[in-house]
Amino acid sequence: MHGGAWDMPDESVDACKEGCARSLAAGWSFLQNGGSALDAVQAAVIVLEDDPVFDAGLGSHLTLDGYVECDAIVMDGSTLRAGAVAALRHIRNPIRLARQVLERCPHMMLVGEGAERFAAQQGLPLCGPEELITDAERDAWLKCRNSAHAAAHHRGHEQGTVGAVALDRNGRLFAATSTGGTCCKLPGRVGDSPLIGCGCYADAEAGGVSCTGYGEAIMKVVLAKAAADFLRRPSGLDPNPSPAILPKLSTSNTASLAARQAVGILAARTHATGGLILLDRDGEPGFAYNTPRMAYGYVAQGKFVVGV
Repeated sequence: MHGGAWDMPDESVDACKEGCARSLAAGWSFLQNGGSALDAVQAAVIVLEDDPVFDAGLGSHLTLDGYVECDAIVMDGSTLRAGAVAALRHIRNPIRLARQVLERCPHMMLVGEGAERFAAQQGLPLCGPEELITDAERDAWLKCRNSAHAAAHHRGHEQGTVGAVALDRNGRLFAATSTGGTCCKLPGRVGDSPLIGCGCYADAEAGGVSCTGYGEAIMKVVLAKAAADFLRRPSGLDPNPSPAILPKLSTSNTASLAARQAVGILAARTHATGGLILLDRDGEPGFAYNTPRMAYGYVAQGKFVVGV
């Protein structure tokens, strides 16, 4: 799982690590008891959507007109089917609605009022738009409105998306991504997060990927699909990827190389920042980022690994 790649200040590190650990625990509780990867990624993302430290669900950045608009996606690696939603103003946990689209809708993406109408039809509760706004984000928005839109007003101006990838004991692979978008974005703006192949991708023949970072740049290189394609064709991986991409490799496994090479393309072709997490088809984790920090976590041999 990840909690976003951004210029995280020192005072946010502990809270991000704690949130990542709780997210891992929520997802792992399903997997270790034989549950599905779909349940696991949903549970992991819900924890992050409910935590105002992260830019998803509660605590999302506000649009230029002072509202929260959330996007989310979940994708099934076995069928290549996805459920995606965007521009939600009345849904506390967008990943729940994305799952409903995946499982119960003939389409693969719904947006705005139509998506929320579908949510009501499926029995998902709607909330008031003010219920998704935290004091910290309201204060930041007011400073931007009354002076100038600036990074200094926000705890994480480029604060990223959240996401999770899981492989269960039955071989089912799912990836999920959820975001509140960028601060002071134009109403109706949709970034990479809910778009298949951009902010999220899962293919049981390759692996599952969830991305975070500057959405318009991620969309240009179709980052999640690029990473999955490297997993599918490992012979094309560069054994000496760019040293500018973090973290430094402690291993040369395919998952780590694929993550680094995909983020390297993002940096080289768009000169933008971001990161991603992935699991290859065998469950090997990999991650990379070219921001100062990225909140992430994974389970290795039953033990939690959490970092920024």
